[in-house]
Amino acid sequence: MGVLTRVVEVGTRGRGFYEVTDAVAGVLRASGVAEGICSLSVMHTSASLIIFENADPTAKTDIEAWMRKHVPDGDPAYVHSDEGPDDMPSHIRAALTATTLTIPVSEGKLMLGRWQGIYLWEHRTAPHRRMVAVACMGESPKPEAMKPFRG
Repeated sequence: MGVLTRVVEVGTRGRGFYEVTDAVAGVLRASGVAEGICSLSVMHTSASLIIFENADPTAKTDIEAWMRKHVPDGDPAYVHSDEGPDDMPSHIRAALTATTLTIPVSEGKLMLGRWQGIYLWEHRTAPHRRMVAVACMGESPKPEAMKPFRG
């Protein structure tokens, strides 16, 4: 079994969804893994990872509206606000969603459904540089395809 781990950097423009499916697929291709898994972890406490609808943008609009309603910025009940009114809400949003994902790999491809994409969901309102650790593990059809990554 081989493993390749890389960090994908995502520049955000503030709160919203940033699709990383192609970047993760690129790490998978570089790994040479044909059968196995890809494990992802966002390396921050105010952003999350989700597998979500990638065809109709209104789905993203609706889930953000739901989140705004249930986890509003500037709620006076929040004590933690060191970095502004979106500070604690961003941590709550990340805790309610996922900071890690595991996706099966078959025939060298991520096993995602037709309308699924992998997204970094930025919960802060200001732009950030986010890091997503991606580890692809599994069997390669050719042992030479699994080369160690030195970064």
